[in-house]
Amino acid sequence: MVLFKDAGHIIGSLLILLGVGMLLSLGVSFYYADGKHMAILSTWLLTTLVGFALRLLKHRSKIKINKRTGYFIAGIGWLVITFFSALPYIMTDSILTLTDAIFEASSGFTTTGASILKDIEVISPSILFWRSYTQWIGGMGIIVLSVAILPLLGIGGVELFVAEAPGPTSDKIHPRIQETAKRLWLIYLGLTCILAGLLYLLGMTGFDAINHSMTTLSSGGFSTKNASIAYWDNPWIQYTIIPFMFMAGTNFTLLYFLIKGRLRYIWSSQEFRAYTAGTFLSVLLVAVLLVIHQGSFSEVAFREVFFQVVSIITTTGFVTADYTSWGLANTFVFFLLLFAGGSAGSTAGGVKIIRHLVFLKNTFLEFKRILHPRAMIRIKIDNNLVAPRVLTHVMVFILIYLAVFGVGTLLVTASGLDMVSSAGAVATCLGNTGPGIGDVGPLYNFSGLPGMAKWVLSFLMIIGRLELFTFLVLFTPFYWRNN
Repeated sequence: MVLFKDAGHIIGSLLILLGVGMLLSLGVSFYYADGKHMAILSTWLLTTLVGFALRLLKHRSKIKINKRTGYFIAGIGWLVITFFSALPYIMTDSILTLTDAIFEASSGFTTTGASILKDIEVISPSILFWRSYTQWIGGMGIIVLSVAILPLLGIGGVELFVAEAPGPTSDKIHPRIQETAKRLWLIYLGLTCILAGLLYLLGMTGFDAINHSMTTLSSGGFSTKNASIAYWDNPWIQYTIIPFMFMAGTNFTLLYFLIKGRLRYIWSSQEFRAYTAGTFLSVLLVAVLLVIHQGSFSEVAFREVFFQVVSIITTTGFVTADYTSWGLANTFVFFLLLFAGGSAGSTAGGVKIIRHLVFLKNTFLEFKRILHPRAMIRIKIDNNLVAPRVLTHVMVFILIYLAVFGVGTLLVTASGLDMVSSAGAVATCLGNTGPGIGDVGPLYNFSGLPGMAKWVLSFLMIIGRLELFTFLVLFTPFYWRNN
């Protein structure tokens, strides 16, 4: 009971924070006179009242969060927030069914970018802004936001931050967790504003520039146009977005040191080197396969390849071209890239580069262990020994990730979707990427999927965003034991 009271109190605070975004959408509705202001106002009142009601559940003056409470808040909190973030879609009649609204809301807060909207451009500006805002908040995590700006809640922020923050990283830029969260959010906000200004100068309207800057830095990929970034026939817009997508997929701790001018620290990171090398090698591979498939190459082809590879690796999901039309070999390459993910401590989803790095190093060293069975051969990352517990965590994570992918593909296939499209849908939703392959490729969306498939994929988006363990631990018997 104590667990539910403490969690309810903090989740109530998160709902109040969520209401702030609804007020911003209300302002957009008034500015554009899109007629949605009463529906959004009603949604804000409901969300805020429920938030205040949950805050009354607090059973003590100061809440100390342990690991159990932190994971409960992160897991259940995302479910509650997803439900309430779906309400603006329903209340404004932008989305007519609860299933589709939950799917769109899940895709927003998990920064997946998969959508069921057939015609985005007929949606009112206030709802388009709401879609982008949910991705921007979800990018760094609304729970991390609460730790950053609500220190007066009396929350023991470390456990909450660890439970929610993306990526298996222990890097800190400040010894106090609240200061760390604040600085990360300042970097996040600063980069968003810079990109918005650049996109506006390059020809986007102010509204489009703000929305796309939010969904770029969050690695979300929601757009205000049906054709996504391909709508703007301006190569400079694409070349400008590429480095910001890359930064969104970079550990934000490294971005902090970049701002401080400590470049040597950045390049000393093996994960960053692997992330950079992997991105450029993937661009090269896709380009070569495209030349083989088409027999020619051009600046436009290079730009589209560069943009799409970075978009998929960073799990942003913006589209400038149909990569499934670049040949079967490239389609398979992009399917594999759905499992890549960005760096730990970034807004990107997926498996994360650091896990791939640890897995590959351990696999390579296993051959050496076979030849030298008595030798103590340990893995090092950045000249630091990888603890056995971390190694086990990585191996188990990858195993569970593949198992969830397999079960998810089975369930989506059982709902009536073909196997290729099912595998593509599960891979992109579990990795929070956006477009997939088959019937959920770059030229399509998720509107035609069966209802059962949408619920399965919504669940996969949430557990994928929370790095599997944070949510799945709630279903283990160990979690509910008192000792």
